[in-house]
Amino acid sequence: MPKRRDLLSLLLLWSALPLRAGETVVSSLTLEDLDGSASWPGPLQKLITYALGLTKRKLAYQFGSSDPDQGGMDCSGTIHHILEKAGLKEPPRQADLFFQWVKDAGLLTAVTGTPELKDPILAKLKPGDLLFWSGTYDTGNRASPISHVMLYRGKTKDGRPVMFGASDGRPYQGKRQNGVSVFDFRIPPAGGKSKFAGYGSLPGFDVSKLAACPPG
Repeated sequence: MPKRRDLLSLLLLWSALPLRAGETVVSSLTLEDLDGSASWPGPLQKLITYALGLTKRKLAYQFGSSDPDQGGMDCSGTIHHILEKAGLKEPPRQADLFFQWVKDAGLLTAVTGTPELKDPILAKLKPGDLLFWSGTYDTGNRASPISHVMLYRGKTKDGRPVMFGASDGRPYQGKRQNGVSVFDFRIPPAGGKSKFAGYGSLPGFDVSKLAACPPG
């Protein structure tokens, strides 16, 4: 029988295999699966519930789309769509503009380096916060390097930090996803192109009484 270490290596290798071209692979949760969700403010519960509903529609990752009726959306299009449905007027459409939006509102916590999930810099993370990365692709002539955005959803009841959005390869429970889905919240390892750049609460959503839910 293979040793535990060998089995783990095989699992990691399998999760890294590329998805078949055009294959949509998504996962979902319910609001009740998220720790403490019963005490969240009503608008946040409604936002997260709607987002989770999208994960059940088998939507692909589709660059340039912010409309689920087109069969898929990209990362910033997905966040743009759910915020419009939540009643926010004219939310940004690009990841870098979301980053600037949160920063201009004084709600951004910038992150540098490669902190572990238990690092104090992540201690203020709350469900509903926007999460930002740079280096996931070449942003060209944009003033900001921010290239990816997702929505933090806190932890599942068994303690796993999770997020919502659209991706063509990020994992959930070790399995690569492609589409509008739930994902594991991870910090990219040192030495790679992708960097976790920070997080912040949504402007227009009052989460002042919501307890932090750090990932570590």
